[in-house]
Amino acid sequence: MKIERAIITGGGSGGHVFPAIAIADEIKKRNNNVKILFIGAEGKLEMEKVPAAGYNIEGLKIIGFKRKISFSHILLPFKIFQSLIKARKIIKKFKPQIVIGVGGYASGPTILAATISKIPSIIQEQNSFPGKTNKILSKKTNKICVAYEGLESFFPKQKIIITGNPTRKNMVDIIGKKTDGYKFYDFDSTKKTILIIGGSLGAKTLNESVINKLEELKDSGVQVLWQCGKLYYKELNKKLKIETLKNIKMVQFINRMDLAYSIADVVISRAGAIAVSELCLVKKATILVPSPNVSEDHQTKNAMALVKNKAAILIKDTIARKILINRALELLDNKKESEELQNNISKMGRPNATSDIVDIIEREI
Repeated sequence: MKIERAIITGGGSGGHVFPAIAIADEIKKRNNNVKILFIGAEGKLEMEKVPAAGYNIEGLKIIGFKRKISFSHILLPFKIFQSLIKARKIIKKFKPQIVIGVGGYASGPTILAATISKIPSIIQEQNSFPGKTNKILSKKTNKICVAYEGLESFFPKQKIIITGNPTRKNMVDIIGKKTDGYKFYDFDSTKKTILIIGGSLGAKTLNESVINKLEELKDSGVQVLWQCGKLYYKELNKKLKIETLKNIKMVQFINRMDLAYSIADVVISRAGAIAVSELCLVKKATILVPSPNVSEDHQTKNAMALVKNKAAILIKDTIARKILINRALELLDNKKESEELQNNISKMGRPNATSDIVDIIEREI
C-alpha cells in the first residue's frame, strides 16, 4: 500500500531518534511525495536531530517519570493530558494513514491519540528489555517490531514481529573502505587498531580505563581511535596533551563511523541497542561494557543476547578500569578467539531491518 502521510513519534536519546530517522528515510525512498511529520518531546534530542535530517517536527511538553522523588511527579498527569490533547489536534490536522512509535516520552500520548482517532499504529522496540512507554502502548498498537527474541512476557505474542533494529546504512557500509579509513585517520595500515566508542556524550568508565593503561597502550604499538565524548574532551585534551600520545588518537566525536569501523580489529563499546545492532552488521570482534546508569539494566541484557552466542565479550563496568584494556590487547593477539567472535556476531545481524519494518507499515495501512 502506498504511504502518503505518516507520523513518527518518540525520541529522547539517539537510540530512539536515529532508528526513527532511518525508518523515515526508507519510507521516503519508496514514496517520493510522502508527507512525514515527527512528534517529539520539547527540549529533547529529536528537536535538533530531526530537522537536521530534513523532516518537520512538532514538540509536546511531556516529561518522564523519574525514579527519584521529584516535584515533577505532581505535574506528570497534567503534562500527559496536555500532550494527549495536542497530539490529537496534530493528528486531526495532519490526517496520517499510520502512526509509528519508537519509544520515548512523546510516543505515549501520540500513540494513544492515534488509537482514540482509530488510526493504525505500530511500535518499534530497540532493547531486549522494553521501556515503560512501549510496554503500556503494546496493548493499544497493531504490531510490535522487536530486535530480540523472548519478549512475549512483555508484549502480546500475536503482535510481535522480529525485525531487528533500523540502522543508518552510511554507518555500517564498510566494504572496500579500509584504505580510505587508514588515510582519513592518518593510521598505519600495517598496525592493529582498537576502536573505543562511548557514545556522543562519552562514557566515564571507558575514558578512565584508557587513562589507567596509557603506558601499556603506548608500549603495545597498537593504534587506538578513542571517542571520548563531548562531556570529557576539553578536560582530557588539557590533561593528556593528546599531541604527545602518537599512536592514540582521541576525538570528541567520530563523524565517519563507517571509516572507523572499517579499520577496527577490536571494538570496545557500551551496549546500547543501536550500537549492538551496528556491531552485528560490521562483524567486528567486540568487547561490550554495559552502562549501569540505565533503566532496568537493559544494556546488560542487550549484551547478554550476544554473549550467550559467543558473539561478544562482556566486561562489567565495575571492573573495566582494571582489566578492559588488557583484555582488548589479549584479544588482538588471539587470532582464533577474534575470528570466532567475528563469525558468531555476523550471524546475528539483520541488515534488512529497516526495510522489513516499512513492509509491515505498508501492510497495516
